[in-house]
Amino acid sequence: MAIATLPSGTAVEAADARPVRGGSRSWRKLVRNPAALAGALILLVVVIAAIGADWIAPHDPAKQSLVRRFTPPVWSAGGNPSYLLGTDQVGRDILSRMIHGARISLTVGVAAVAVSLLVGVTLGLVSGFVGGRLDTVVMTVVDVTLSFPQLLLALAFVAALGPSLTTVIVVLGLTGWERYTRVVRAEVLALREKDFIEAARAMGIGWARTLLRHVLPNTFSSIIVLSTLQVAQAILAEAALSFLGVGTGGTYPTWGQMISLGRNFVTVAWWLPTFPGLAILLTVLAINLVGDRLRDALDPRTV
Repeated sequence: MAIATLPSGTAVEAADARPVRGGSRSWRKLVRNPAALAGALILLVVVIAAIGADWIAPHDPAKQSLVRRFTPPVWSAGGNPSYLLGTDQVGRDILSRMIHGARISLTVGVAAVAVSLLVGVTLGLVSGFVGGRLDTVVMTVVDVTLSFPQLLLALAFVAALGPSLTTVIVVLGLTGWERYTRVVRAEVLALREKDFIEAARAMGIGWARTLLRHVLPNTFSSIIVLSTLQVAQAILAEAALSFLGVGTGGTYPTWGQMISLGRNFVTVAWWLPTFPGLAILLTVLAINLVGDRLRDALDPRTV
């Protein structure tokens, strides 16, 4: 445990930290939870598929073959072992497109959350620590932003700027920062009156260094849990934008785009929208399971 010394020589604890064993106890609580393990296993499969899509996918996701259009899954009558989950209306392999779609969904989810983190955490730290008019202005902007639905804002911006992967990441990131600002600000308001912060001030440590070295590390648990859950929301938002035709464009196969293209053929080829929909369901469910259990594991009030 770090100790700060006042000019008078009085020793003050430099962090309201838990015992060293707290981290290992939280880890044991997490790994012993069946729901968390199931979610982590599903996430591991999705991550491996996303990273190794170029090697794992059995076919080119953009390759068309009208001869093989509407090939059903391998276990159905007329199925082909070369196309385990069947083909779409132009003969593209569903499994290959889903594997490559996983890369887009995870990229958007993680990158959009990274943008939100950078903006939201910075504003939350400064707003909560400095206070005054700056805090009033920042929280007013947060309240105004929260009054608009995130998907509606994202839809308007993407429609105006044009569909692309970069646009979707930036737009989703800049429409989700306010949640981090509110959470981090609340944490900072509780921390800034602690003894170790007063000790840092008495030692003449600047406010920027105090924020980065003493305040920010004490907000990590809340940030980690919120970020985990926000990844799931970003994946859902990207799928919704792709379904509406204003997502990443037609360059990359995405799960939302696959559902949109397959919905008109659901009566003759049920697998077109079903499998991408299941991919979204399982991925988001897995992230939420891990996020919820991670929150429970990091909560010191739970046993």
